[in-house]
Amino acid sequence: MQLDLSGRRALVCGASQGIGRASAIELAELGASVILLARSTDTLKAVAAELPRKHGQQHQWLAADMSQTDNLRDALAGVVAEGAVEILINNTGGPPGGPAFSAEPAAYEAAFRQHLLAGQILVQALLPGMRAAHYGRIVNVISTSVKEPIAGLGVSNTVRAAVAAWAKTLSSELAADGITVNSVLPGYTRTARLDSLLSAQSSQSGRSGDEIAKGMLASVPARRFGEASEVAAVVAFLCSPAAAYVNGVSIAVDGGRTRTLS
Repeated sequence: MQLDLSGRRALVCGASQGIGRASAIELAELGASVILLARSTDTLKAVAAELPRKHGQQHQWLAADMSQTDNLRDALAGVVAEGAVEILINNTGGPPGGPAFSAEPAAYEAAFRQHLLAGQILVQALLPGMRAAHYGRIVNVISTSVKEPIAGLGVSNTVRAAVAAWAKTLSSELAADGITVNSVLPGYTRTARLDSLLSAQSSQSGRSGDEIAKGMLASVPARRFGEASEVAAVVAFLCSPAAAYVNGVSIAVDGGRTRTLS
């Protein structure tokens, strides 16, 4: 199986922790030179120092805020000027929880900007290099909510579905250029996001975090939370030459929790 990414450059968003960090490590293991993007300079430096360099890669980091879309394009200019970036991992933290009906319009606007508009800016910046290389991999890290909306995540459910539809549209538009666009849908995964959701639900319900976690796991056939590295392994495969004919799909990595057939 051809998984080698030597000579490829990958931009990984949300790379300072969780699934983004794990994805950066997996891509580096496969030989890619990784550009880490997140807000925290100190954390990015630490993660960059940890990345494998078995293939002589040159890893970089870029401090930028996905919600500040007016500045994002300028922040990418230097990276693009250094050469083609053939792999994009579009990943960013989810919106705060809460019902859809009570969310302020500004919450929807902010989430749309951070998740979809930022993704559009990233794709437009990197697309010329992908087309020139006739090799491109765009992987969006979204949520299983695009298949089954998750109670208590009204804004997230809405915006994640928009990103999935955008990705599916792009997959048809770009396939002839050797570019695939896919989405990975993490289920309950051990990350800071899961910790924050458990804490919020505990505060709202008065139940302990352990009780809420047990309730979540009751819906997972695997009876455990996923690890960020398990999601990252699927992300990395979709970026490889072996996945060249996988395009326009949304793959749940959730231990079997999602019950839909497609």
